[in-house]
Amino acid sequence: MNQVLPHWIQFSGTDRVRTEDQEDIGFKPNHSDFHVLNRLWIGTTIRPVWWLSFFGQAQDSRIFLNGVDATAPPYQNIWDVHQAWVQVGDPEKSPVAVRVGRQELAFGDQRLVGISPWLNAPRVFDAALATFRFTGVRVDTFASSVVNSVDDQMDHHKQGNPFYGSYASFSKLIPQASIDPYFLWRLAPVGYAATYANGASGHLDEGTFGVRIVGKLPASFDYGTEMARQDGTLGTRSIGAWAGHWVTGRTFDVAWKPRIFLEYNYASGTANPTGNSVGTFDQLYPSGHDKFGLADQVGWRNIKDLRTGAEAKPLRKLTISATFHDFWLADARDALYASTGAVVAKSLAGTAGTHIGEELDAQGFYQINKALQVGAGYGHLFTAEFLNKTTKGKDYSYPFAMTNYTF
Repeated sequence: MNQVLPHWIQFSGTDRVRTEDQEDIGFKPNHSDFHVLNRLWIGTTIRPVWWLSFFGQAQDSRIFLNGVDATAPPYQNIWDVHQAWVQVGDPEKSPVAVRVGRQELAFGDQRLVGISPWLNAPRVFDAALATFRFTGVRVDTFASSVVNSVDDQMDHHKQGNPFYGSYASFSKLIPQASIDPYFLWRLAPVGYAATYANGASGHLDEGTFGVRIVGKLPASFDYGTEMARQDGTLGTRSIGAWAGHWVTGRTFDVAWKPRIFLEYNYASGTANPTGNSVGTFDQLYPSGHDKFGLADQVGWRNIKDLRTGAEAKPLRKLTISATFHDFWLADARDALYASTGAVVAKSLAGTAGTHIGEELDAQGFYQINKALQVGAGYGHLFTAEFLNKTTKGKDYSYPFAMTNYTF
C-alpha cells in the first residue's frame, strides 16, 4: 500500500505475540500464571514538507488465558491512542526541532526515562520536546506528564505529576565515547501529594542530576557508567539518594563474535523508615526489563547487583546471551523493589538479612527477515535469606517465547 500512496503519507505497524509463564508469583508455591499477550500498533505518518510531520498510532493490547494476572494494564488496553504528535523540524538533522503531543520519551540506556517496550501496554507521555543540535552536541529538553493506561477508556495523563528534564549528549569530548549529562525534575503542583513505594508521601520536589558515559577502548574493550544523585523534599522529609551503573566488556574477534562482560549496579535505600529523610533512589520512568534480571523481580532501588555474562552471534541473524546476577539489599530496613518500582518484600526491623538471591538467565532472538523476528528465553531467581524470611521462599521462574512482525 505504501508503494502506491503518495510519498508524503505512509503507514506502519507491528504485531507482537508473546507467551509467558510467571511461575510462583510472589515467591509463593502453586501461584503461577501462563498467558498469551498480543500487541498491535498501527501508525500513520504525514509529511507534507520535510520540516513538518504528523504522526498517529493506535494500540490494541490484549491478554488471553490468564488466571492470576489482571485483565488490565499493563497487560491489556484495548484500542486506544498510543501516540499522536506534530513535529516541526527533524531532530536527527535540523539544528532545532520541536515535537508536541502524546509521544515516547527515551534517553540513553533508558535506565531513568524510557518507554518500557517489553510491557504489553508500554509507557507514553503527553509532552513538549525541543531538540537542539550543534557540532558534536545534542540537547533534548522536555516538559511532560506520564499517561495512565486505563482499559476500555481513553487514556489521559496523570494530574499533578509533571515531569521536566534536559538531556545532553557530547560525542566529541572523548574519542570513541559519548558523555551525556542530564537533569530530571519532578515537581508536584500545590495541593497535590506524591507517594513513594516505601509509603512516604507528601508534596514532591525532587531533582535528579546525572551523567552517562559509554565508549570503546583498544583491544576491543568497551565500557559504560551512569551515576545519578537525587535531592529535594517529600512533604516534611528531605530526599538524599544516589545510584550507579558500571560495566566493562570485551568482544573477541573469532567465530560467533563472543562478548563477555562484568557489571555492578547500586541504588541507595532508606536506613530509617520512620526518620526525617528519604534515601530510597527513585528510578523514575525506566525501561527496566532485563536490566536487573530477565525475571523482572528487581528494580534500581535499594539494590546491590553483581552481574556477569556472555553474548554471541552463532549465525548472522541469531543472537544469544546468558547472564548471572547476585542480588543484595543496599539497606536491610528498606524493601526489595521490582522492575516496576513496586514493593516485593520488606523487613522494617532489618532482621531478614540482605541477600536476596541469585538469578540465571538465557535468551535468544532470530531475525528471519526484515519483518519477522522470533525469540525465546528463560529466567530463574533462586531465593536466599531475605526472600526466604519475608516470603514463602519459592524460587521464581519466567519462560517466554515470542514473535514480532513489523510492517
